Amino acid sequence: MRVEDQIVFTAHHGNWKVADRLLDMDDEKVAHFIASIANTVNAKIPEYLTEVMNVAGISSLAEELAQKNLSDAVVALKSPGTARKLGQLVFEDDKKLRKHLVDVAKALLVREVLSKKAPVDYPEGPLSEVRIVFPYNEDHVNFTAFHLSAEHGKWRAVRRLIIDDKTPMADVARLLAGINESITLKLPVYAGIDVDGIDAWFGEFKKVRKAEIPAVVEKYLHFPAENYAPKPFVEHARVYALRKALEKIGLPLDVPAKSLEKYLEKK
Repeated sequence: MRVEDQIVFTAHHGNWKVADRLLDMDDEKVAHFIASIANTVNAKIPEYLTEVMNVAGISSLAEELAQKNLSDAVVALKSPGTARKLGQLVFEDDKKLRKHLVDVAKALLVREVLSKKAPVDYPEGPLSEVRIVFPYNEDHVNFTAFHLSAEHGKWRAVRRLIIDDKTPMADVARLLAGINESITLKLPVYAGIDVDGIDAWFGEFKKVRKAEIPAVVEKYLHFPAENYAPKPFVEHARVYALRKALEKIGLPLDVPAKSLEKYLEKK
């Protein structure tokens, strides 16, 4: 039986109850919907990391770094001193496992610091209502995307986790991070964001040294987003430009699902 083209996101865990579905697979509507899902999961990730790191401590460090201007804040985020502080904020003694958690903590810190300086989320609000029947009785997070009739390539994605008493909360964070990564790859396709053009905008920067970080930040600040996306998605393009600028510097905007996966595998 052919599965109907649709995108579904449901979450049922504790007080978090969200359920929505998109059936009208018009490109613009898909882009807005998955942007809302990305905002939803990114907002929840920190809550699911409190068992493995001091999230409140990371927020406190973010407040401190956010006092700086944007260039100085990014320089500080990249500094070895900040990495050492993050190492003290994760709950792990094993050196290899701690590195995976520090990578995750760094992404949390980068996102929180920069959220006070620049747009890190998409303009759409997060999903917050139960609009459809939950597909499972158990606590769960579920993201399903089927768009097999898309002109720009089929999209078939299922990210699902049934949550019980034995589920590590970091595993929920891993799933949420994976959903965000899937959407990060697909959003430009549906929104018409010129990611190759954004890459080219920062193309002059290769291996960025500390002294070059302000130049990358300046390049980001002068990014003409309106030239790289249709009008409804100009602000989305700006987020992608920030992501690319940080990538050049060696900083993550998004929590890496792979780091959490590796941590959980070895734990």
